[in-house]
This record gives sequence, C-alpha cells and structure tokens, in this order.
Amino acid sequence: MTPLNVVNEQNPRQIAARVLSQRLTNGEFTENLLETALASAGLSPADRGLCHELVCGVVRWQATLDRLIARKTPPGREPRPALINLLRLGLYQIFWLDRIPPHAAVHETVELAKRSGYVSQSGFINAILRGYLREFDEVKKILADMKISQPALGWSHPEWLVERWRKNYGDENTSALLEWNNTPPKTFARVNTLKTDAGKLVERWRAENVEYDFCTRDWTGENLAFELKSHPPLKSLGSFRDGWFYLQDPSTLLAGRELGALPGETILDLCAAPGGKATFIAQQMNNEGRIVAHDSFADRLKLIRENCTRLGVTCAEVTATFNFQPATFDRVLVDAPCSNTGVMRRRVDLRWLIQPPEIERLRATQLVLLNQAATVLKPGGVLVYSTCSLEPEENSKLVKQFLATNTGFKLETEHQLLPFADGVDGAYVARLVTA
Repeated sequence: MTPLNVVNEQNPRQIAARVLSQRLTNGEFTENLLETALASAGLSPADRGLCHELVCGVVRWQATLDRLIARKTPPGREPRPALINLLRLGLYQIFWLDRIPPHAAVHETVELAKRSGYVSQSGFINAILRGYLREFDEVKKILADMKISQPALGWSHPEWLVERWRKNYGDENTSALLEWNNTPPKTFARVNTLKTDAGKLVERWRAENVEYDFCTRDWTGENLAFELKSHPPLKSLGSFRDGWFYLQDPSTLLAGRELGALPGETILDLCAAPGGKATFIAQQMNNEGRIVAHDSFADRLKLIRENCTRLGVTCAEVTATFNFQPATFDRVLVDAPCSNTGVMRRRVDLRWLIQPPEIERLRATQLVLLNQAATVLKPGGVLVYSTCSLEPEENSKLVKQFLATNTGFKLETEHQLLPFADGVDGAYVARLVTA
C-alpha cells in the first residue's frame, strides 16, 4: 500500500476522506462519488480495495461510529463535520478492520488530519483514538452487546426500520438481515447467450485473470449466473467490453423467469433502466420479437441503449412515452420503483435517506404502474410485478389491492426472496394472469 507520508492523491485514506467530505457537501450518492474518485486515482488493486472498504464501511457503520465519538466528546464541544469524518475513519480501522494494526490506524489518521489542514486539531483526534486503544477489549465487548440490546445502534440502522423488520420477520431474522446489510456485496454476472455461451465465457475469464464460481439457484438453473470472486477492473476486460456478460444479482433474474417471454412475442418492460431485465428477456427470446423498454426518466434511457448495444440486443426499442394502444403486449413486466430495502447493502446511503412516508408514496406510484400495465396487456397475457423491496406494503399487500379492483386478473405465483433465507438480494415477484 502507498505509504501515508507520501503527499499525493494516490493515498487511499486521503481519497476516502475526500469522498466522505464530498458526500456531506454535494448531496451525491456515495457510490457515484467513489467511482469517480477511483477512476482517476490510479491506485493499485490493494489500495483501491482499501479505499472502497473505508468509504463504504464508514457510511454503513456511521451511527455506531458516531456513538463512539460522542462517548469521548465533552458536551458542547462536538467536532466539526470534517473532523468527525476523520474520527470515523480512524475508529473504523481500529474496530472493524482487523488487517490494520490499531496503532498504525491512529498514527495514519493523525497524519491525515495534519495534511488536511487540521494541525491544531490533530491532538484532539490523537487523544480520542489513543483513548480507545487503551479500552480496545472493553469497547469490542460493548459493540457486541449493543447488537443484542440495541440492534438499531449496534448494527447502525434507523430505529424505525429495525422495528418494522422485527415485526415482520422476527428478532433472529432481523439480526441476520442487519448483518447482511453491513457485509460488502458480492459481484455476480449473467452470461449473455446472444454473444457466447458459459463455456467460452469462463475460458476467456481464465485468460483475463478473473476468478469465478458457479452460482445456481432454483430460478437460474445452471451455467447462467456466476459469482466473480476477484478480477481486474471490469471495464478493462475484453469480455465485458464485448458484451459477453452483464453484472446482475441472481435475484433480478427471477422476474424474467416468471415472465417467460417467448421468441416472436411483444413485450413491455416498464421502468426498464438500466436494462438488466430487458436484455435478459431479449436473451430468452433469442432476439426474436419486440421488446419495448420504457422508463419515465429520459436521462436513464441512455443506460438502456448503451447496455443493449454492448450486449447485442437488436429486438428492443427504448422510449420515455407511454402512449400504447390497449391489448398491445403479450407480456408486461412492471419492475416498479420501490424503497430498495432488499438491496440496502449495495446502496450504502439508503438506510440514512429512506423515511417511513416514502413507502406510502411509492405504493401510490406502484399501483398506478400496475393499472397502466393492465390496460395494454392482451387477453390471456402475463403481467409480472417485481420490486427489490422487503416491505409487504409494496409487495403482497399491493398486489392484493390491485386484484381487488382488477377482477379480470388472478395471482398465479408469488415469491419473496429474503437475504437471510436465500443468500441473494431481496426481491419480490408476482406473476398475474387474466382470470
């Protein structure tokens, strides 16, 4: 790793501190800020991994870290936000990163504070962090106990969300879910059979130094999904640029399987950006037929087009306009905007942004989309509703509400994937057919 006393932008801790500072001032998502910073940093794979771990870890464990900071800060002397970020970085390395010696974490954080223009405050940072070194064993026990006695604080989640999950899933499953959300997500890929097959893809991966493992679930079958264990930057891979695979959690393949699109059919993918499900549907149809990939946000249509081009999808058209005639489509997929609580470990800011009223607001949008989809479906067609939410109000309860006023439909199947039970991102999929 780059020595900390080298003053340049190649230091992973400096970059992490800058990204965390930008997060406070720019209002952008952490993942976007981090991707931009790392793209131009030229870090080694090890330093790149460290920077990513520091940023995402600090954001995930923010509430717990802040409790530790408050525990050592006199009332009325709360440090300014920039110093809080530095303390978070130091404490995260001490208590969450076993591979970094605690004394080294203290030294490097203090030096980082000095180089960041906080020379006069470096003694304050040093005092707090060294104080925690002396209490290391005691604090580790406190942190472990908090996960049981105060799970929201111990696992660094909003209290209201933890209570909601405890009510819906019970204490044991909620603890497993909280732990899942604080674990760095794995990377999965779907082979693109429009351009290659699994055998050719893994052979090429071996040549590109990609370490992989097969990923099989009931709804994926064999040789469709893979876990990428380690790899060079993905955009540097010829197999990626040539469209031989698409990054996609196995949970997102369930909706396409339930849709069951066939070659020659006409399909509507509502809320299609960034195009993962639309391109998988095209793969199932062998590029034969017509897919309309719709999204209300025009700036996201570019992502769909880019992915279709890279993956060789030729049967899809992209639009932001919903002006379809009744009974136009054989099958419709409504991949509705939702609270995203099933993918919280992938979206590190989400737990701090979502609020209870958001779920009810989203329900109204979801119901509108389902009703719109019903009007353009052919008689005898298939309507699939999916979210990446864990909340019944957005899933089974919403489908029941739809069926109560759309008596021409019936629920054929529904699946709720739960991270603690299925080992994948959370997702809900309901297959509706005309009664």
